[in-house]
Amino acid sequence: MTAAAPAIAAPNGLLLAAIGRVRTPWRQLQDCPRGVRGLGEPAWLEIDPAFEDALLGIEQASHLHVLYWLHQAPRQTLRRPTPHDGVVRGVFATRSPMRPNPLGLAVVRLLHREKSHLVVSGLDCLDGTPLIDIKPYLPQADCVPGATLAWQPAPVPVPAPAP
Repeated sequence: MTAAAPAIAAPNGLLLAAIGRVRTPWRQLQDCPRGVRGLGEPAWLEIDPAFEDALLGIEQASHLHVLYWLHQAPRQTLRRPTPHDGVVRGVFATRSPMRPNPLGLAVVRLLHREKSHLVVSGLDCLDGTPLIDIKPYLPQADCVPGATLAWQPAPVPVPAPAP
């Protein structure tokens, strides 16, 4: 492990190795926006130089799945009210960062690559958040037409961005 990619201890002895850090403008939890898929604020994925070769071909993806460790989130929470309707639900039925394993998952737009740094939009985590993994978003596999979550408001149609 390097200084930029420390080990992350998870329950039951599982050990994760960060592949880098996320750099955002947000330094404190209360500053982080929520639900920023449409937000244009850029974030930087700083990949540890030891993993730079793993980025070969990443520029061919317009969007990425980003997995990160929400290192400041409480891990004891099992139930909490959802922000949309205030109903208490189990954290596995929500997207709350407060959960036994505080993994964050986001689909981001890849803006460009600068060596071992990826500039993306659509990420809402704290500056310095440990980066766990990056995978290309595959429209034919990752998009499920008609998928729903009963307690969520109906999605508002968003026009496709111009090519």
